[in-house]
Amino acid sequence: MTDVHSDWGEWLPQAVAAADPDGMALWYLGCNGFAVVGGETTLWIDPYLGTGDPPRTVRMVPVPFDPADVTSADAVLATHEHTDHVHGPSQAPILAETGAAFYAPDDSLAVAREAERWSEEWAVTDDQFTEVTEGDNFTVGDVSVDVVGVNDPDATHPVGYVFSYDGRTVFHGGDTKPHDGFAAVGETYDIDLAVVAFGSVGTVPDKETGEPVETKWYCDENEAVEVARALDADRLLPTHWDMWKGLTADPAALHEHVRGFDAPRRLEIVEIGDRVDV
Repeated sequence: MTDVHSDWGEWLPQAVAAADPDGMALWYLGCNGFAVVGGETTLWIDPYLGTGDPPRTVRMVPVPFDPADVTSADAVLATHEHTDHVHGPSQAPILAETGAAFYAPDDSLAVAREAERWSEEWAVTDDQFTEVTEGDNFTVGDVSVDVVGVNDPDATHPVGYVFSYDGRTVFHGGDTKPHDGFAAVGETYDIDLAVVAFGSVGTVPDKETGEPVETKWYCDENEAVEVARALDADRLLPTHWDMWKGLTADPAALHEHVRGFDAPRRLEIVEIGDRVDV
């Protein structure tokens, strides 16, 4: 497996390890990845440190850290099976270094266990893998995690997560589009922050032919706000807009879409490496 190389040194995983937030703190890792600290617990969601598969998918943001430098991790969670959400070189070294658990739906676990053979390539044991599905609830240290249904037609079994700690609640929908079930999620939880994948429509070379294909992997402006509205979220944090050449977008465009509705009440725009407090 290819090693991960970063020009940023160790400052980001050190900042995560040293954090003592009043509530929850999140660091945006680019793509759809986050480090989350709540109390004494540290979670990593969809951390991806690969460069894509040029020339089909070309990474447009820095690789912010080396996963072997992560010293604080209680769990790594995956939302679905795509490479930029389940990626051995990015995630298995975190499990190997820290002993963290890996929570993921079945098709994502199949990538880790079978396609990429994490237990053979890295010092990862099978008891670190835990399968999750919609409706599950579990705790990792101080943080409560609920698994919710999402709508990502490009994935075979995607899930979303609702993280709760000390009265703060964060929704991470993976690469979801609008979903009929989000209104019920919004009624069940008081969502402080909704993480929603956002991007433009562009052309991506076909895997087999290399010919350009019109591609829409993420919510557009109206859909991103529709997700946050259905969740009745206080804040909308768009992600993924920074990542792939040809599919990048301007998150500032969401200001005009947000301002016409009661929810979300605030647009939170962050760049890779930024910290957000909830």
